[in-house]
Amino acid sequence: MLQGPYRPYKEVLAESLRRWAAERGYALEEEDAAAMVRAMRSWQPFPDTRPALWRIRKTGVRLVIVSNTDRDIISHTIRQIGVPFDDVVTAEDVGAYKPSDPPFERALEVVGVPPEEVLHTAFGFKYDIGPAKRHGMGSAWINRHGEPAPGPERPDHEWRDLWGLAELVTNRYQGPSPGHGL
Repeated sequence: MLQGPYRPYKEVLAESLRRWAAERGYALEEEDAAAMVRAMRSWQPFPDTRPALWRIRKTGVRLVIVSNTDRDIISHTIRQIGVPFDDVVTAEDVGAYKPSDPPFERALEVVGVPPEEVLHTAFGFKYDIGPAKRHGMGSAWINRHGEPAPGPERPDHEWRDLWGLAELVTNRYQGPSPGHGL
């Protein structure tokens, strides 16, 4: 459902919920999809997210979100995380969803450094790792459940949580340096 012509994420979620309910024979009210979007706005980050990102932020590494969602949904997520980001690229911004090229192309434009200086870090393997590598970026997979890679690509780094990234960045950059992209 993320392939083909762009549709707002709220529509994709609603259609996904309708299909899921139909497959299982559940009754679904139209308001249920809107309730799902409202619920997403209150989801909390994993416990390691905020402190690990603050540690990374303190090194001077730039943080940019590349998200398969709409601006209004990601703005709630950013508030929940509570860490300043240098920029955000959403599917809504580029009219396409990962793993297609436009989100990654825009991210590279926004970061403004060569792709080999970017480490694209993601929880979602199939939408992120292969495309990041295809665009010349380094890749890191936050494999929270210790699952086998679902595709042939292999990330440059793999951790169970964001503390692995924080450690990598802290060891690489011991002090603020505004030229680093991540």
